[in-house]
Amino acid sequence: MSEREPVPAGRLRRALPLAALAGRTAGETVVAALQQRVLGAEGKSAAARERAAGRYQVLLGRSRGVLMKAGQIISFMSVDAQGGAYRNAFGKLQSDAPPMDWADAVSVLEAELGAHPDEIFAEFSRKPLAAASIGQVHRATTKDGRDVAVKVQYPGMEAAIAADLANVDLLTTFLRVRGVITGDKAGVDTRALVAEIGDRIGEEIDYRIEAANQAEFADAYRGHPRIRVPEVVPELSTRRVLTMDFVDGMGWRDAVECGQDLRDSWGEVIYRFLWGSLRSFRIAYTDPHPGNYLFHADGTVSFLDFGCVKRFTPEQVANLVELEQAGVAGDADRLWQAALDLDSLTADPPTPAELLDWMSAQWTPMTAEQPFTYTTEYAAAVTKRMFSPFGEYGAVIRKMNMPPETLFHTRMDAGITAILGALRSTGHWAEIIAELDGAVTGGKP
Repeated sequence: MSEREPVPAGRLRRALPLAALAGRTAGETVVAALQQRVLGAEGKSAAARERAAGRYQVLLGRSRGVLMKAGQIISFMSVDAQGGAYRNAFGKLQSDAPPMDWADAVSVLEAELGAHPDEIFAEFSRKPLAAASIGQVHRATTKDGRDVAVKVQYPGMEAAIAADLANVDLLTTFLRVRGVITGDKAGVDTRALVAEIGDRIGEEIDYRIEAANQAEFADAYRGHPRIRVPEVVPELSTRRVLTMDFVDGMGWRDAVECGQDLRDSWGEVIYRFLWGSLRSFRIAYTDPHPGNYLFHADGTVSFLDFGCVKRFTPEQVANLVELEQAGVAGDADRLWQAALDLDSLTADPPTPAELLDWMSAQWTPMTAEQPFTYTTEYAAAVTKRMFSPFGEYGAVIRKMNMPPETLFHTRMDAGITAILGALRSTGHWAEIIAELDGAVTGGKP
């Protein structure tokens, strides 16, 4: 992609390339399956997946917005072995998306901050540190010598996201193309996931909201020994520009190659941050993909990108904690009542025993012998069990509601499971969650 190629806008213009590519990929998948069945051509099937994954990576990187966000999610939630080609290709969307032209970045900075970046900052790097779904990040130094990261929104993003949100059905079809998420007939129910993305991503367009969210998290975790949140520079932050302290650290692809002791430490920090924020402060980090983390050699983790944050009422947090505690205790009747209190049961609900049987796998890290090690195999199994409407528990899933708070909670749990599985983190999770549950009434996790 040329740097000068703009973000495509308009519902039809953004839909047609994706529709054509989805159709082409579906056709190639059928051909590859026939080759494998008749000729045993395993290599040709793998090659077809790699070609399709590469084309999707380029298209989503060019499209940005909601489409690119979907690709980022695939990169860490696609845990099936046959989805490896997509996982590897889409992993590049976490922080290595195609950058926008420098002149476009300057135009946004001038419009938002009132002058050319060379006049506002002592130094401003033209080469972005990272380019993601909504904007890209540049390193800079303020006039008073503060080392900062400046996130600049892509021009035309509001129109592009509006077009994407009008194409939910097409996006869902894309995610369900055979081999994108799973290689068999039982696939993740992506419609609910797409709807949740649509509900939250609109907030990401206004960086003033993100700045306020980030400042709230920074206040909550300031001085924490293991959790880092960069401080916002409010005087250099606007609707389309967000400036914060620069943080240097390892990205996801380097982190997963580090020693196991470090990966265990990082896994615990992520676990404490995501579940502790919900319990102690009733604020939740709703975009848990690993491109939003920076990993440090001392075992700490820096958290970035606070565009999507959800707030819960005390009652909602109490109900979610009660659901988990009932499940860990194996109390089917108590679990059923907690699900009812969360409005998660339909008029024709599963029995308490059916509900416990279905949900029990997600609590294995707390109910199994401690310490427990998250693995990609466990992540794949629990994701399939919890989200496949065509698998063994499809009848139970179809009897469940997904109100916003439970849908978010379930997606966050799936994200934690995928990330800790990739890190193969080992920890005393039962002890940690008991500690965090004790902090529901307040205090730092």
